[in-house]
Amino acid sequence: MFTGIIEGVGRLAAREPRGGDVRFTFATGSLPFANVRLGESIAVNGVCLTVIAFDAASFQADASTETLSLTTLGTLPEGAALNLERAMRPDDRLGGHLVSGHVDGIGKVLSVHEDARAQRWRFAAPATLLKYIAKKGSICVDGVSLTVNEVDNEGFEVALIPHTVAHTRFAETKVGEAVNLEIDLVARYVERLLGERGGQA
Repeated sequence: MFTGIIEGVGRLAAREPRGGDVRFTFATGSLPFANVRLGESIAVNGVCLTVIAFDAASFQADASTETLSLTTLGTLPEGAALNLERAMRPDDRLGGHLVSGHVDGIGKVLSVHEDARAQRWRFAAPATLLKYIAKKGSICVDGVSLTVNEVDNEGFEVALIPHTVAHTRFAETKVGEAVNLEIDLVARYVERLLGERGGQA
């Protein structure tokens, strides 16, 4: 599990096709990387990946064909900035919200507008996900835990404070770019519970 609080910004250093899937090498950049272990989980732009090799400044991870097709990892160019977060520990503060690292769909940046010192970002989202996105609820965009300011039939809007922009890949994200979206875990479980009750009625 993750919190959606980005710990560092890295880079996509290399991709190596391997029989249909891909082995990635990620430069860790500003991510605190002490005591990393083989097999631990790191969220890369919100995608939970397993460390299979590492050195002082990078790590490698494999991505399946499903991961490549359902996230932006399959299309990111080498050198692209990446939001990185190591898996949370049992004693960590939950500064964002519970994030699984299992991307639900791909959205797109529609617009960015200045709002005093903050920025208002608007994202398109698939219709299948919009029903789970609620005003003042939580959404994970490229691994970043954000609060939804507005939502309509086409997408949703969030506000990014200067610190968030400066310490995530949003500093380099452009209008029109694709982003990974993960809905709030609570919304999934509520739908499941209501569905089961409906089936028993």
